[in-house]
Amino acid sequence: MRFFLSDGILRSVLAVVLVGMLGEAWAQTPDSLPRRLPIDSVVQNLKEVLISGQGADAFGAAHLRGVENFGIYKGKKTEVVALSEVTANTATNNPRQIYGRVTGLNIWESDGAGLQLGIGGRGLSPNRTANFNTRQNGYDISADALGYPESYYTPPTEALDRIEIVRGAASLQYGTQFGGLLNFRFKRGPEDRKFVFTTRQSAGSWGFFGTFNSIGGTVLKNKLNYYAYFQYKRGDGYRPNSSFDYRCAYASFDYRATSKLALRLDLTRMDYLAHQPGGLTDKLFQDNPRQSVRARNWFRVDWNMAALSLNYTVSEKTQINVRNFGLLATRRSLGNLERINVADFGDNRTLIDGSFRNFGQETRLLHRYGGGALPHTLLVGYRLYYGHSTARQGDGSDGSDPDFRFLHPENLENSDYDFPNRNQAVFVEHVFNLSPKWSLTPGLRYEHITTRSEGYFTQRILDGAGNVIVENKIFDDRSRSRGFLIGGLGAAFKPRETLECYANISQNYRAINFTDLRIVNPNFVVDSNIRDERGFTADLGVRGNKAGLFRYEITAFFVSYNGKIGQVLRADQPPLYNDYRFRGNVSDARNLGVEAFAEVDLMKIFSPRNPHNHLTIFLNTAVVDARYVHTDDPAIRNKKVEMAPPLMLRSGLTYQTGAFRSALQYAWIARHFSDATNAVRTATAVEGEIPGYGVADLSVSYTWRRLTLEASCNNLFDAVYFTRRAESYPGPGIIPADGRGLYVTLAAQF
Repeated sequence: MRFFLSDGILRSVLAVVLVGMLGEAWAQTPDSLPRRLPIDSVVQNLKEVLISGQGADAFGAAHLRGVENFGIYKGKKTEVVALSEVTANTATNNPRQIYGRVTGLNIWESDGAGLQLGIGGRGLSPNRTANFNTRQNGYDISADALGYPESYYTPPTEALDRIEIVRGAASLQYGTQFGGLLNFRFKRGPEDRKFVFTTRQSAGSWGFFGTFNSIGGTVLKNKLNYYAYFQYKRGDGYRPNSSFDYRCAYASFDYRATSKLALRLDLTRMDYLAHQPGGLTDKLFQDNPRQSVRARNWFRVDWNMAALSLNYTVSEKTQINVRNFGLLATRRSLGNLERINVADFGDNRTLIDGSFRNFGQETRLLHRYGGGALPHTLLVGYRLYYGHSTARQGDGSDGSDPDFRFLHPENLENSDYDFPNRNQAVFVEHVFNLSPKWSLTPGLRYEHITTRSEGYFTQRILDGAGNVIVENKIFDDRSRSRGFLIGGLGAAFKPRETLECYANISQNYRAINFTDLRIVNPNFVVDSNIRDERGFTADLGVRGNKAGLFRYEITAFFVSYNGKIGQVLRADQPPLYNDYRFRGNVSDARNLGVEAFAEVDLMKIFSPRNPHNHLTIFLNTAVVDARYVHTDDPAIRNKKVEMAPPLMLRSGLTYQTGAFRSALQYAWIARHFSDATNAVRTATAVEGEIPGYGVADLSVSYTWRRLTLEASCNNLFDAVYFTRRAESYPGPGIIPADGRGLYVTLAAQF
């Protein structure tokens, strides 16, 4: 199904959003009170009440409190997306709308159904969100937090309560990352009902169908809260050979065993099969961005996670949280990985099979002390993580179907590796409230990491005609063990309740992963002295608000990336001195810029007597200068860092009245590059520029009693653009973004 409107009409549309407001009043006449009431009859011991909320007002965004959910965020750049207040296409997890108010994000668009999320901040690569420490409900969900921190699983937005983002200063509490923390918080069952059933049925362009069904409630005398969902999506895709079939299920159980002890169990299962149309060259993209020149490429993911957490209240000032989590998962890619400018002749396809088995445990102790209205807060934590990943690469069948079986499983043609790793960490952060306005937050983290690789790769030497003349199996066994200490300091100044200034500086690191330890062929050489990437991030910002009327935030940032791992072309090895790719710590990089956000409710200004209507407009912009420095290599000296747009501008207009909501958003991303040499165009299309592009999205919803009707038009003006050039799957080459598409959802709750 395609949706076409004239651009003149579309540009005259004024999008509006409605955020429902609930009010409750209670009154009692004096005559209803007894004339005398003994003092001792009203003296009661009240249980501790934990109030959780972000204060998003009508804006759909807020910030984390200084101390929250066994984390310290005072003096840090934090953002919270409140999904209940966002009007967006949640059936397809449209990231342009969902993250439209989050500053400084570059978003990759690899599929139109939201199967994978790719976001990067402040000049870091969006590739599978690997530069964020990605979690759900506080525990890891990536493939391997140390060895392979890529996220093939993305929680469905329809099941989320909010999304929390903490920038690079999160390194002290959450470890290996430069981008910060990305945490998905799921919904809970209602506290006041035993059973609630919600169903959402969606249909859209290119054969899209999605169903989302959830149950939730509180039972066992209000001791057990439960929430569970099942989601299914399928579609034919915007391009030929891009169909998909997706399933995801989740269940959580919160049990309050005693007044001091609470337990939580989370279970998650997800799998999908995606037909991948491959990439395009620049010429093919210009001729027809919807075409596909690969028909035999497939991708399958199977994700299984479990988490058990415990909260124990030692006293009114001391609490303990224990999180145990584990992952059993696989990802398999099958197809022709040859350059996209070379035809597929139907030979045996390449099969890459990866498996991930890991277990982690985090224990945190939160203690408040000191008298008066300014207690200090201490957070101490310990983390233990075991990961075991495998990566096998060899020949698959020469067919066109998704047959994920090796032709010679006992003797693979390319490589067969195991990657065991282990991580232990101890961290501490402390909030010193110096006065009602000033606070300091110092912190330290000690890490010990062991990364190993065990296996072999096959070395082949070809003659001029491409025939194999020498073939050797090279066995490889490497191990890296290291320990180091990082620190940070944050400060916050709050002259009044509606204004806060903050500053922080935190050291960061990113451990080498198993792809950095593996040699895959003689034309690809890994530096034997490759080391972890080290550096720091710094923020200086101010944010303010007037409840329900406006909010703003301006942040200047600096990211120092020492020993950035990358690839450069060399030809310095005898005897033939052929060109080869050298991977190592090629250069330092520094990313600096300014992020700014402002949002105002115009209805509160021009019609303050009507509190139930809202007309809000927001502006989100980021200016980034990211460059390679401190290098003698003229090919990259002072060049712009790849995947770092110098300007990102997002704006939106929302309106609500009664039961009707609507939102119009527009994003403009400036021209940037996909490799360190800043190549503009190459024959393979893997390296080259990513031209500037603008894209708009429109969503509306209407609620009547228990029914809600939603409609979205993605890429409203049918822009032709792309956000990435893939090195391998789902390419290689240019991955075109989806054109204009219409989606409709009917939801009901009982």
